[in-house]
Amino acid sequence: MRTFDKEYKLMAVKRVKESGKSVAEVARELDISPNTLHGWISKFGKHGDKAFPGSGNLYEADDELRRLRKENMDLKEENAILKKAAAYFAKNLK
Repeated sequence: MRTFDKEYKLMAVKRVKESGKSVAEVARELDISPNTLHGWISKFGKHGDKAFPGSGNLYEADDELRRLRKENMDLKEENAILKKAAAYFAKNLK
């Protein structure tokens, strides 16, 4: 069974709330069960930032994988923003 730290859980919950993506989409991107993510969202809704008091420690390889997945998602979001900006400015040049 994998263990997730507080920072990771908060990042996942905030990604659902801020990205406009469904729980299933975010869960698929993070390679976790949608039910797990629903549970985190529920706990966050009840307790806010204090929802995950545990001190879960990830194995080094899991921590690296989590960090790389988060970085990859952040880069995808930045890429999408840049594409939209490029399209906007290209339209205004015509």
